[in-house]
Amino acid sequence: MSVLIVTESLFGNTLHVAEAIGAGIAEVRGRGSVRVLHASCAPEELPADLDLLVVGAPTHTLSLPDAGTRADAIRRGAAADAHAGVREWIDHVTIPDRVSVATFDTSVHSRIQLGTAARAAARALRRRGARTTVGPSFWVTGMEGPLADGELTRATEWGRRLARETLAVR
Repeated sequence: MSVLIVTESLFGNTLHVAEAIGAGIAEVRGRGSVRVLHASCAPEELPADLDLLVVGAPTHTLSLPDAGTRADAIRRGAAADAHAGVREWIDHVTIPDRVSVATFDTSVHSRIQLGTAARAAARALRRRGARTTVGPSFWVTGMEGPLADGELTRATEWGRRLARETLAVR
């Protein structure tokens, strides 16, 4: 089983979640590889042997980050090289029909979530022809983080569940 996790992380929280998801997948997958890549380094032509694609980003203004929200994050101390991300990568990626796709995000916890990066990514991926499952939001305590208590454990468990579900289909 080959897995690619494509992420965008401005303050490091989404990257930590992506790595925890990858660790959960690796515990279950048995063989194959799990790679976590920033969207700016992710291939637009996915590997032929890819079984599972996981895409994650922080929620910005109820959606995926864009140039404006990234610039705001940089003003708040995010990595200065954060110029392109998941939104732009999705616009160019080609996804083979047989690849399972799941999305996740990091969001500030609120009782009602009107929009999330996971939902926006899933919609954009579906427009590109992917069969996509919308995964969970992992909670941060504010735009810069940190992650709320227990979220990395929850991310690892979700990774295990994704691996079991994907293996069951294969």
